[in-house]
Amino acid sequence: MTTSAKRHSKLPVAANDRSGPDASPRIKLYKRGIAIRHADPQAGERLLAEALGAADRDALHGLLKQLVKASVTGRKPDEANLAFMISLVKSIAPKDSIEAMLAVQMVSVHAATMRSACRLALTDDVPQQESLTRALTRLARTFASQIEALSRHRNNGERAITVRNLSVQDGGRAIVGNVTQHASMIVAEPHAAAAAGLVPPREAGEYERAESRQGSNA
Repeated sequence: MTTSAKRHSKLPVAANDRSGPDASPRIKLYKRGIAIRHADPQAGERLLAEALGAADRDALHGLLKQLVKASVTGRKPDEANLAFMISLVKSIAPKDSIEAMLAVQMVSVHAATMRSACRLALTDDVPQQESLTRALTRLARTFASQIEALSRHRNNGERAITVRNLSVQDGGRAIVGNVTQHASMIVAEPHAAAAAGLVPPREAGEYERAESRQGSNA
């Protein structure tokens, strides 16, 4: 006898449950404008401003109008799509105006990317497939560039370099400390480079003697 499996566990509640007092309110769309659905209009604006990283009321409504236009589905703004986009911006957690604008662009590019992917899946016309493939590729590259731009902005313009593997030859020693790297040039002291096995000791000595001769001729 076979028995059907019963599920005793419930699905986890989403972290952004809208039933809480601090949940981001939804936007009601009208033909001539938008309205923030919240028991306290001022609290609703404050919650949305925090979610979108808006500095003031003008910035908040400006970003909302841009998201409304980007949420268009079937030539009409879509409330569910807008709520989804606002939720994504909130998850990015923009901290200033630059991050707010970039986050809105990112979710808009993502929406456009998925629309292009949907159209590509629904067409059998080869020219349309090629055109949509090019558009999809450009959008995907743009999104990747936006992620990098956001990361660099949050790191004060510095590009993070992660060393995943370190290999030290027999007889060599690794440098433990900071090494200044510009493009393809590594700046280090000759003795440190020789100790690390980057250059042979003989070449390090020749480098020092050459610098000494240049100093005496100056």
